[in-house]
Amino acid sequence: MTENNSGNPEKGICSSCGLCSIHEWPMRESIQSCVFKNGWLGKREKKLFGRERKPDNPEEMRFGITLERFTAQLRDPLPDAQWSGIITTIARKAFESGLVEGVVTLHRSEENHFFSLPVLAMTTEEINASRGNKPVLSPVLRSLQTAVRKNLKKVLVIGAACHIHTLRDFRERFSYLQNMEIYTIGIPCVDNVQRNRFNWILERMSKSPGTACHLEFMQDFRIHIRHTNGTIEKVPFFSLPEELSNPDIFPEACMGCFDYLNSLSDITVGYLAAKLLPDQNRQWVMVRTENGQKLLDLVNDELERFPEEGKWECRKFVLQNTDRIIASMKEEKAPYSPDRKIPLWFGHVLSWMLSRSGPKGIGFAHYSVDFHFIRHYYYVKYRFPEQLTVLVPRHVRSILQEYGLPL
Repeated sequence: MTENNSGNPEKGICSSCGLCSIHEWPMRESIQSCVFKNGWLGKREKKLFGRERKPDNPEEMRFGITLERFTAQLRDPLPDAQWSGIITTIARKAFESGLVEGVVTLHRSEENHFFSLPVLAMTTEEINASRGNKPVLSPVLRSLQTAVRKNLKKVLVIGAACHIHTLRDFRERFSYLQNMEIYTIGIPCVDNVQRNRFNWILERMSKSPGTACHLEFMQDFRIHIRHTNGTIEKVPFFSLPEELSNPDIFPEACMGCFDYLNSLSDITVGYLAAKLLPDQNRQWVMVRTENGQKLLDLVNDELERFPEEGKWECRKFVLQNTDRIIASMKEEKAPYSPDRKIPLWFGHVLSWMLSRSGPKGIGFAHYSVDFHFIRHYYYVKYRFPEQLTVLVPRHVRSILQEYGLPL
């Protein structure tokens, strides 16, 4: 974001993180900490860990600096959670143990099941009500205003990478939150949508958008849409209407993101490298800091843990798609058709084949991170070339060079 002479913000690339809407300090100070002004990782990563990620470590180049990585699920899953409920359970335990006094998180809006409402959760019930993802841009940090007004000293923030980056920069740069001890849980995040486009997109994905209550792009190359009656609708990536491949349906902020795995959080909990099994809901846990270890310790005894699995190599699989990815980032592409290029039945065949022959586990995470790095690099290069040197971390360019792609 930039600020004009009247003091009102003019939106450039903006993820609506919520910090600018807080009235306890000048808006211009929030703007100075915007990740789209300062760029991803780099100096901020070095300040947190004492170093940047090692260029000779291919896993660290993709997944960030960690103390420990593994997959897991709760032995006693939390009902109605997106997965088994690890994030919500950590938050609840952090609050009940007194480690924190409140949790900056999201509830669901009454307007739409998938829309978010920023809250400062200060009871077990309020924390449990935060479970499940809300795949739209969300002003999570807005609830820090309530925490400041209540004079809380210990807070847990659950957010996407843009939230965590901006928060860490702001807390270091300005004095307003420096007396507040802040723990962070990072959610891997890259493909949120604008609220005004969400229903349009869901209607083109699902046969019954009105009963959808969870959705996720999964490791079997299908979108899993859970409905209120418990059924799961599976839609192959390949059979989505062509118009859903238009990069313009995603916010510029998401297409300009270069920290899919939330590398500045204390602990990241997602699913990419977890094994996909029909009767389990395994998640991928990345402990990054000592505070992340404290958060993990709260639930360690309740976790069923598994090592990472899968073969690392996915180069050929990535290269099969790079020409198409790069071309689709150019604005001059012809209009996108509302029709499916591949019928559903054949899309299921392709998904079945790729889920067996394609990358799995750690290899699927490798593929997914590289795919998004490539997609976003060329999106910024073609749409916001003046931002390329600001936004793109050094390791992203190194990864593109591994594939022999032009910078």
